[in-house]
Amino acid sequence: MGEYARSSAIARAVKKRWPSAAVHFMLSRAAPYAAQAPFPTTLLASSATFNSAAVIDFIRSWRPHVVVFDNAGRTAQLRAAQRLGAHIVYISARRRQRARAFRLRWMALIDEHWIAYPRFIAGDLSLLERLKLKLLRRPAVRYLDVIFSRPDAARRAQVLSQAHCEPGHYVLVVPGGGTGHPGAGAAVDEFLAAARNLAAGGVVTAFVGPENSSRAAPGGPNFRALGTLPQADLAALMCGARLIIANGGSTLLQSIACGSACVAVPIARDQAARIRGCVARGVAAAAELGAADIESKAIALLGDEPARAALARRASAMALADGIEVAVQALGRFIEPR
Repeated sequence: MGEYARSSAIARAVKKRWPSAAVHFMLSRAAPYAAQAPFPTTLLASSATFNSAAVIDFIRSWRPHVVVFDNAGRTAQLRAAQRLGAHIVYISARRRQRARAFRLRWMALIDEHWIAYPRFIAGDLSLLERLKLKLLRRPAVRYLDVIFSRPDAARRAQVLSQAHCEPGHYVLVVPGGGTGHPGAGAAVDEFLAAARNLAAGGVVTAFVGPENSSRAAPGGPNFRALGTLPQADLAALMCGARLIIANGGSTLLQSIACGSACVAVPIARDQAARIRGCVARGVAAAAELGAADIESKAIALLGDEPARAALARRASAMALADGIEVAVQALGRFIEPR
C-alpha cells in the first residue's frame, strides 16, 4: 500500500501540473485498492514484478515517455522501457531495493533514482555509491523525504468538522496497512484496542483504518471511527491532532512533516530501526506493538505537556521536504518541451 499511495499521490500532482498528461497504472488485481484506482489501470494476476511479459507488452503498445518503478521491477522491464525511448524512474524504499538500483547494470538504465525516505533515515550515499555515480555520471539521485498532500485551510476545517474533532483536542490513531506485514496480522486490532481505551478514558480519539475493524463494536461518545481516507484528508487530521499514534512507515514521517507529536509503533521489521532514528532525534516517542503499551505511552505524553510540545517543536524544526514537489520538479525535465 505504501508504494501505491506514494505513486498515486505523485500521479495526481502530475495531472495537476500537466492536465493533458496521460497516466496509467499496472496493479495486481488482488490488491485491495486496485478496483478504486482513480487512473486508467491494467490489472495483473499479481505484482507487476512477477508479470514481465504483460508489463513489457504494455510498454511496447503504449510507448510512455516516463516509466516509474516504485520499489519493484525487473531488469527486462527496465531494458524494454529504455529501448523504446522511455525515461526510467526507480523509487527505492528499502535497503535491498536501494542496493539493486546501485548495481552498475541498473544505473545504466535508470535516469532518476528517488530514495523514499529522508537522508537522516535512509542514510547518506556511501563511498561506493558515490564512486559508482562518479564513474557512470548517472542516474540523478534525490531524497523524497515525505509524501504529504497538504490541504488548504478551508478543506482542513471541513475535514475536522465532518469528523467532529476540534483542532488540538483529539488523538489521531493511524495503523496503516499493518495486516499486510508478516508477523503483524493483528496490528490493526492492537491500534484499535488502544484507541477505544483512550476514548473510554475521556480522550476524543479518531481512528483511521479499515472499516470492518473500526465497526466491530461501538466505541462510545469520544470514539470517531473514520474508516479509510484520502491522503489529503488524513493530512488535515494529522495537522490538527494533539497527538498522533502511527506505524513506523510513511505515517510517522507525515506526522513529523506536519509538526505533530507522535507515538510510533513498529508493524514491520524495517520500521523498528526507522523509529529508533526518530526517537534519537527527539521527534517521536516509541511504543511496542500492543494495545497496553500504546495506550500507556500516549497517556504519558498527554499528561506531560512540556514533553509533548517539545516533540512537536522538534518535529516541525526538521523541515522535511515535500517529496511530491521534488518528484514533479524532476519529472518536468522529461515532460516539458525544451
